Amino acid sequence: MKDFFKVMDMEQVMALRARYRALPDEAVPVMETLDRVLAEEIVSDIDLPDFRRTTMDGYAVRAGATFGASEGSPAFLSVKGSVRMGEVPDFAVGAGEAARISTGGMLPEGADAVVMIEHTESLDETAIEVYKSVAPGQHVVEVGEDFSRGEIVLNRGRRIRPQEMGVMSALGREMVQVYRRPVVGIISTGDEVIPIDQAPRQGQIRDINTYSLAGWVRRAGAVPLTFGIMPDRPEALLETCGKALAASDMVMISGGSSVGTRDYTIEVLDALPRSQVMVHGISISPGKPTILAETDGKPFWGLPGHVVSAMVVFAVIVRPFIDRLSGLSEDLEAVRAVPARLTRNLPSAQGRVDYVRVRLSAENGQLHAEPILGKSGLIHTMVRADGLVRIDRDVEGLEKGEAVQVIPL
Repeated sequence: MKDFFKVMDMEQVMALRARYRALPDEAVPVMETLDRVLAEEIVSDIDLPDFRRTTMDGYAVRAGATFGASEGSPAFLSVKGSVRMGEVPDFAVGAGEAARISTGGMLPEGADAVVMIEHTESLDETAIEVYKSVAPGQHVVEVGEDFSRGEIVLNRGRRIRPQEMGVMSALGREMVQVYRRPVVGIISTGDEVIPIDQAPRQGQIRDINTYSLAGWVRRAGAVPLTFGIMPDRPEALLETCGKALAASDMVMISGGSSVGTRDYTIEVLDALPRSQVMVHGISISPGKPTILAETDGKPFWGLPGHVVSAMVVFAVIVRPFIDRLSGLSEDLEAVRAVPARLTRNLPSAQGRVDYVRVRLSAENGQLHAEPILGKSGLIHTMVRADGLVRIDRDVEGLEKGEAVQVIPL
């Protein structure tokens, strides 16, 4: 135990991500790619769209025929015909002519703009008046305007959202290569921890961490694999850790990372094959007594037992390691922070990075971050929080009204 609390800076811990690589890739149907990470570049093999089409219901025209048109002096155009959806027009539009067309329809030869139907009046089946001029290209999507043939549409390492699913389907991609989802083993420890279907006696608590950490893992795009509650006995914990390592790409133990005669995480990690403890304490609050080992080439975390500490450590430290295994591009790993103004002064101890839970509210178009203060064992501070505000280690605190970046939870 002599090496306990050789505390590392966050930057040193985060640099350890470079030890790991993305998991192997696999081919999946596009319909099943939501929240997966692309393992290939998606290159357009067509011009998208591959025909000129309208973005409005109205009339396809030659723009020059509408110049100067107004309500007082409308342009008179003869209607050449109608464009059927999904068909190639079999006629052309000449000077002084128009063609009825619906949104998404293909422009006939000769037409270079579309007049919105609201800006026209039908005189009969063969003639209209136009009350507003249009410019060439107005209300028209040109060939390749979305994506051109040979263009990189999506880069490797991008997380797939519904819009990426849409563009891949537009390109006719039925299957796509994505990185395998990391499987993350979750173990709770402690003689005081009991299953959630039991009523706790004095000194006991229900198992919160298994459920909250499983939720965080799913939100990170990984697969949680739970191994239940382990008592404070090294033999039982060692056996379960071995099973978790065999079935997972990363393992997290909650509890067993603080000083105490019954805390055996370090002892167990030392006993596992091909294992080394790389981090034994991080200069953050909450979450200082966090352990990171590498066991059989896999990250193995010892998280604090306090539920808030465990969740904060996961959000700011563990998740980036999952992103690494998931193949997420480093350019996209950064959390999209939300700018806000503090509602009160926030003191901080130098020498560590503080993460303060905050609740967001809006007033006069400005977001405000209200600190939610409380001890690391109080889950209400996370339930009421919308995000975290970071106070750097060399900063004594933040002042009321100061601009901050809120990390969404």
